[in-house]
Amino acid sequence: MKHLLSINDLGAEGIEEVCRLADHFTEVSQRPIPKVPALRGKTVAMLFYEDSTRTRLSFEVAARRLSADVMGFSVSASSVNKGESVRDTVATVSAMGPDALVVRHRSAGVPQQTAAWTHASVINAGDGWHEHPTQALLDCYTIRDRLGSMAGRRIVILGDIKHSRVARSCVMAFTSLGAKVTLVAPPTLLPPAVASWPVDVRFR
Repeated sequence: MKHLLSINDLGAEGIEEVCRLADHFTEVSQRPIPKVPALRGKTVAMLFYEDSTRTRLSFEVAARRLSADVMGFSVSASSVNKGESVRDTVATVSAMGPDALVVRHRSAGVPQQTAAWTHASVINAGDGWHEHPTQALLDCYTIRDRLGSMAGRRIVILGDIKHSRVARSCVMAFTSLGAKVTLVAPPTLLPPAVASWPVDVRFR
């Protein structure tokens, strides 16, 4: 798999494999020098068009602990402020030879489009209201760590589902692992296509 644009790119087997790898890196993070050479010689570029603390730092720490070099990108200090398009920025960064681009953008679909513009692997770190697959992976890992298998578990997601990229990715991830998901929200905070989702919906 070259890109991670949607949690569906992984499927149930892929999610389980990532969780098993995360088990190993829990031990690595407790070492005096928490570093492995898995990505030595590789470069990861961070293209964050939205403000971020936890997601950006998590990716940077992970890349460095895997021994990758990290290229930072700040919208406020870039040519984006002079009108440079996303495509031109991707072309400029790609010309520097990164192996992976981690992309966060306020507009849905930008990571998918980026994948068509670059030779590098693209990881979706959140795009508009669309998806946030790596957050869903973290949520799957946390539930698995606390409760074991998700098969047959009942999980409730409550709140603003319509505008939540995390909720979308979690629904797909949880149901692919066999959980039964219920969404609790008023109709105004549910996506228009929620009837086609593999979930139960409650308004009251």
